[in-house]
Amino acid sequence: MDESDLVSRTADVLAVDPDAYQARVDEEAEALKADLSEGVFDNPQAIVGLEYEFYAVNADDASLVRVPRRLLELIGFEKELGLHNAEMTTSPQPLSGHGLQAQASEVRARLETAQTVTNAEGMRLVSDSMWTIPPEGERARDYLTQSVARTVEVDGEERTLRIAANMSDAARYHAMANTERASAAGMRIEAPHVTIEADTVMPESLITSIQPHYQVPHAPDLPAYFNYALRIAGPLLALGANSPFFPPDSYDAGTTVEDVLADGWMEHRISVFETVLNADTEGPGKVRFPRDLTGTGEAVDRIAADDAVVPTPVEKLGRYDDRFAHLRRTHGTYWRWVRPVFDGASRSAANARIEFRPIPAQPTVADSIAFQAVFAGLMESLTRLEHPVADLDWELARENFYDAMRNGLDADLFWITNDGQETTDRERLYEDLLAHAMDGLTGRGLSGATASAYVDPLRKRVERGVTPAAWKRDRVRERQAAGDPLQDAITAMQRAYVDRQTETLLEGTFVDWLE
Repeated sequence: MDESDLVSRTADVLAVDPDAYQARVDEEAEALKADLSEGVFDNPQAIVGLEYEFYAVNADDASLVRVPRRLLELIGFEKELGLHNAEMTTSPQPLSGHGLQAQASEVRARLETAQTVTNAEGMRLVSDSMWTIPPEGERARDYLTQSVARTVEVDGEERTLRIAANMSDAARYHAMANTERASAAGMRIEAPHVTIEADTVMPESLITSIQPHYQVPHAPDLPAYFNYALRIAGPLLALGANSPFFPPDSYDAGTTVEDVLADGWMEHRISVFETVLNADTEGPGKVRFPRDLTGTGEAVDRIAADDAVVPTPVEKLGRYDDRFAHLRRTHGTYWRWVRPVFDGASRSAANARIEFRPIPAQPTVADSIAFQAVFAGLMESLTRLEHPVADLDWELARENFYDAMRNGLDADLFWITNDGQETTDRERLYEDLLAHAMDGLTGRGLSGATASAYVDPLRKRVERGVTPAAWKRDRVRERQAAGDPLQDAITAMQRAYVDRQTETLLEGTFVDWLE
């Protein structure tokens, strides 16, 4: 990384006039709403896609490693926040049997190739919600908080910028630590027995996720899909929980295994994202569980009104959505757990879609594709049948989400079944939820057997009452019983996770780990 170039580019970002930038955002929002009203964003069918994040580890001891930029380019993955991160984005496909098969095949083909290349370098790409073993010879706290101060001229004035040592060279990431705007990131982690203060947003690189996308056929209907996505966020998060532990040296001094097992949450990724990126002020925070939508225009207005944190120079790429390039850039820091997306390389490809962000990275590809398929199936079925869970109070949907974060499948989740009955019974909730996922998939032409193959990895989690987070806690509890201290217990668990994933990532499922 050329540090002087990075510092210069970060200064250029900080020099952008926020008022002029916001004026362009507001103009583009009006143009986008006009195109929406003309039907530009309507499409003949639903489309699905997936963003899939990984981190890299040493193949011998599962310690975190930095991925050389040349290697990322070689395997066709994209850089993410940390130098240890890599991200894959699939090609959008129709929601159909062939479309889902294409999604799974693309992920497996690209990941298999990437693993071959990284293995030759002594690395593995890991699909997991949070890493816990820092680079060899380093402390996790140091890796996450290490930065340097550099002096540069911004708008004719000399300023000292803080540059994270282990962050990718995207100037907007570094600018977040140096903005004076009220929405500046909190740059801290606060969780049971964990308190980390940083001067950049680098601690967010602890976490990784999968992000299914569902493109709605008729853009004016986006609010209905969006509001259903809020109702299923808690139950799906509970099924996917996968980050019950931090790196051992991240815990406060004196913390024991007993403390962590008693007080820790099932999905700390949620709290990490919120505390690192939300400003340390009163208010709802930029990272949050969003309110219901009443209209597609309202979705555009919400994005336009959101503080961009770091307005950045916009480069036109010759695409249709250059018409609202500033709005799209603001969308990059529109951090909501469910969010609408509007883009398109051409007018004919313009689309409105739901990006579903609650799900952590999963143990295997099959598990990740299961979440993608179940989410898409639910978007199809719940809206078509006008499922009564739409009437679940927004406050209860939000409570479900954060209860799932803390307790996983043991959360007390509120639901309304297809026959209009309110319930907190886990079996009834997931029976109804997964039946509608099946209905949505078969309604798109999948056979019952094929739909079941996609849904079964999650159905079996319900039947066993076990999530990846619960599996991790069981491994740490076993090490505790053997007398291991916190450091050794978490490290042993993480290595067991990577070992099991090595055997099952491409062809198995998490449930195979339970046999």
